[in-house]
Amino acid sequence: MNFHFSLADDLSVGLIALHGTAFFFAFRAIRLARTPQGAVGWTFFLMVLPWLGVPAYLVFGDFRYPRMVSARRSSQSASRAGIEGFEECKPAAGVEGDPLRAGFETLAERPAVTGNAAELLTDHAAFDAIFEGVDAARRYILIETYILRDDMTGLRLQERLIAKAREGLRVHVLYDPFGSHGLGHAYLKRFREAGVEIMNFHARHKSRLFSPMRLNFRDHRKIVVIDGETGFTGGFNFGDEYLGRNPRLGRWRDTLVRLAGPAVAQLQAHFAEDWHWATGRSLDLNWRPEAVPDDVTALVLASGPADAQETGCLYFLHALTCARKRVWISSPYFIPDPSLMNAMRVAAARGVDVRVILAEKRDHWLVWLAGFAFLDEMRGSGARFYRYQPGFMHQKVMLIDDSVAAIGSHNLDSRSCRLNFEASALIFDSGFAQKVAAMLEQDFAAATLVDRPLSDQPAALRIAAPVARLFAPIL
Repeated sequence: MNFHFSLADDLSVGLIALHGTAFFFAFRAIRLARTPQGAVGWTFFLMVLPWLGVPAYLVFGDFRYPRMVSARRSSQSASRAGIEGFEECKPAAGVEGDPLRAGFETLAERPAVTGNAAELLTDHAAFDAIFEGVDAARRYILIETYILRDDMTGLRLQERLIAKAREGLRVHVLYDPFGSHGLGHAYLKRFREAGVEIMNFHARHKSRLFSPMRLNFRDHRKIVVIDGETGFTGGFNFGDEYLGRNPRLGRWRDTLVRLAGPAVAQLQAHFAEDWHWATGRSLDLNWRPEAVPDDVTALVLASGPADAQETGCLYFLHALTCARKRVWISSPYFIPDPSLMNAMRVAAARGVDVRVILAEKRDHWLVWLAGFAFLDEMRGSGARFYRYQPGFMHQKVMLIDDSVAAIGSHNLDSRSCRLNFEASALIFDSGFAQKVAAMLEQDFAAATLVDRPLSDQPAALRIAAPVARLFAPIL
């Protein structure tokens, strides 16, 4: 009898502790959440389902981690202090009459620069260009990637980088531990034994509570820099699926931009900051790439959870607010916050041609499901949404009017806007924008218009989509 009373007492104490913890976390979410929706979502989840909400908050919640944000900003300052000559690049003239560019420069906290070349690369041609650049390197190679796999593509990259390290070049590789989960010890060991310095993005910050489960502060940037003179950024990571070798996803549709000129120094600066974050060390790099005859104006805009403002969200908002003719966006996912949805509605009401092309096939169930609920809410807004049919649409591209195009890693979702470290290159050039427009027109031709309401979908989807949407702040 005493045993039963003891068990009941233990259960009561446990329930009180659980609800007390849930209440504390809810108060913390109200105080620290970046959006009212996030605060309400967490509070409801923690109070109604504390046995699920408490462990979920331990993993997903409080993503700004004040100590980590402070450490990141200190690392950025230390990294920038070691860069000499970077700010000597010639800023582009004429910004006074160009509010679109002026806004992007404010968000990037640096001016756009002239004297660049920008080349649009898609699908297999993108990997060919990267590998050619690696083979031609003379001094150093910098690679930053979200996904690095020990497969055919990863081995092709490894062979080239090891060969260059043995030639005496400095080779630095930075990978995200979450995106590259399962990366084998033997693969990393081969790099290190050959003299390639390869680092986990969070290598210097392992003391975080539940760090193996932390799904935020992901390094989603994709950066390749060769000798400080040539740079690449876009949607590609290093895995076989990016060459269409995943039978379930089929053909992989992605885009990259190759840069030459002063904008490469801007791209390199973000690698240098991330390298300092991972290692605590600065790199001796070429900060004075020569201008090239193409004379294209370009700007690299990076965002992350340590930013003083929500740079990733403002990146899309500014484009939608300033566009006069069109905003075409390509992103695999559509998990926007209310401000982005309203900006799309207002832009469409002004007569702007707002189009978004998304992936039809799914690589992440919750993200794919939640997208149906958001698309249903945007019905009748004037913005048009398409699903790409031939394979998996992964590119992150934005076209603004007839003069500005952006290519990088920013997805149209809350994670890219608030949680991940991202980087995109903005090209202010009508000739380049025309090429991007032609590329996107081909993609739209291979896509179907989303016009079926959620109410006409199968019952399972009608139920699952609104539930998945509840997780939007962390998807």
